[in-house]
Amino acid sequence: MKGAPGRRRPPLTLALPALVAVGFLGVPLLGVLVDAPWGELTERLTEPAITEALRLSLVVSGWALLLSVLLGVPLAWLLARTDFRGRTLVRCLVLLPMVLPPTVAGVALAQGFGRRGLLGEHLERLGVTLSFTTPGAVVAATFVAMPFLVISLEGALNGIEPHFEEAAATMGAGPLRTLWLVTLPLVRPALAAGAALCWARALGEFGATITFAGNLPGTTQTLPLKVYLLLQGDPAGATAVSLLLLFVAGAVLVALRGRWVPAGG
Repeated sequence: MKGAPGRRRPPLTLALPALVAVGFLGVPLLGVLVDAPWGELTERLTEPAITEALRLSLVVSGWALLLSVLLGVPLAWLLARTDFRGRTLVRCLVLLPMVLPPTVAGVALAQGFGRRGLLGEHLERLGVTLSFTTPGAVVAATFVAMPFLVISLEGALNGIEPHFEEAAATMGAGPLRTLWLVTLPLVRPALAAGAALCWARALGEFGATITFAGNLPGTTQTLPLKVYLLLQGDPAGATAVSLLLLFVAGAVLVALRGRWVPAGG
């Protein structure tokens, strides 16, 4: 049976290192599956400390997703539909949280929004404290997750013709109405994909959160931070929670197959 059009059997010199790469990526994940305490998984995941961390993770990631949509959609539209001075710099700022070391992102957040940061002192005067608080965990998750939404949506906006929006404008539709009724429906798959990736990234956020917001049970201790704590005294519990996060991340990627990256046959 012939393969898909345009495809051929890979040469051995490429197939072998490719298989090594697959193994390199797959063995650690397989290790989580093999070492997971399957017999007591339900009991592990329903412990009060775990359910509290799960509740907080859902709250933080949910708010991070909401903020990312409210701020990221206009930013993606601005990058895709307008030409302004400093556009390249803005795009670099969007990409930067994706490549920064997590702890560096946390330090940057502390210097910007911490009690003695650039805006932190002014926020303190208004009675707003972000460091070592749940809102601070939301800010950290939004900082690292919003770029996934912006990049996904900007690419989709660049791929559609602007004449649909121009036609709506000639019929009297304002910018917001055009965005809501014309633009977003055209890029709905990309918006959904970007939002799902954004949420999954916020759910798994660790480094920036622990650096900026701390690891306080019931306040900032999300599931990834709980895993870090469990590793010190309960490796089986850490593996159980890791399995839960692995399942969520895998489910998101399966659901987005063909939307974030082209799917194979």
